[in-house]
Amino acid sequence: MLLNIAPLREYRDFRLLYFGQMVSFLGSMVSYVAIPYQVYDLTKSNALVGALGIVQLVPVIIFGILGGTFADRLNRRKLLLYSEAIMCLLVLGLSINAAQAKPSIPVIFVLIAIFQSVLGFHRPAMDALTQKIVRSEHYAAVGALGSFRYSAGAIVGPALGGILIAKFGIHGAFVFDFVTFFASLIALMMMTRMPNPDKRAESAWSDTVVGLKYAVSKPELVGTYLIDIVAMVFAFPVALFPAMSEKWGGANAAGILFSSMAVGSLVITLFSGWTSKVVHHGRGVIIAASLWAIFIIGVGQATNLWMAFAFLAFAGAADMMSGLFRGIIWNQS
Repeated sequence: MLLNIAPLREYRDFRLLYFGQMVSFLGSMVSYVAIPYQVYDLTKSNALVGALGIVQLVPVIIFGILGGTFADRLNRRKLLLYSEAIMCLLVLGLSINAAQAKPSIPVIFVLIAIFQSVLGFHRPAMDALTQKIVRSEHYAAVGALGSFRYSAGAIVGPALGGILIAKFGIHGAFVFDFVTFFASLIALMMMTRMPNPDKRAESAWSDTVVGLKYAVSKPELVGTYLIDIVAMVFAFPVALFPAMSEKWGGANAAGILFSSMAVGSLVITLFSGWTSKVVHHGRGVIIAASLWAIFIIGVGQATNLWMAFAFLAFAGAADMMSGLFRGIIWNQS
């Protein structure tokens, strides 16, 4: 069955939001390659690239918890608009830093930490805004369109990032990301203004605590979340991509490596109908996580770019399979 584009035809605001975020995400995926590539190029340190990954992960976890609460309480369009404006300025800062004769590593880390903190508010605001401008009967189609946007951006963006870095340098890659953020801001400003949500008596902090207590009370939520965190923290090879690409073709090879897992994710998504027949979703998560580990070991044994690409694509498929089962478990809890 072809992708259902009815929400794009029917809702002007959703059209603006969708295509604006598609363009913005493409730019973000370019920077996804450029940032670790720049850190490795300046330092030749895999440890620092790994530390960068921690700086990217921790703020999203912390502020992502608060982001959902704020998205329920504040004007979602304004929250998304302000988030994008701040991220746009931060990318501009990365671009200016990259243009210096000696780019500053501490500046990169600080800007990325702030960027990821803001991102913790951005995603919940975007999801909440989407639910506000689209009727419930179109939620499934919106979800499919969102998956397509992510998969397309995660494949094309890193590959484009490698090309831009090879042709125009790190500075050029960040400029591209800045322009895409600016385009997204214009789309958001063109959307219909929306009233502020009704004020709630409970504080944002109390709402967050209630949500955390509920999550902790559900072993299936905690277990699947921990499996995902352990796999992503201790077996995610992105920190090694810049070093691997240096011996296999430079920036273009980096773009291929960074896009490889998204290719596998897209394939498993297109052929995911069988997952509805699986009864034991927890076992599915465990099997998928085990396959992820096996394929990541294969990446470590790869002797050329395309062997690494193949193992990473299979790892991406396993990760998506785990994500599909986790989503079912979380929705049923």
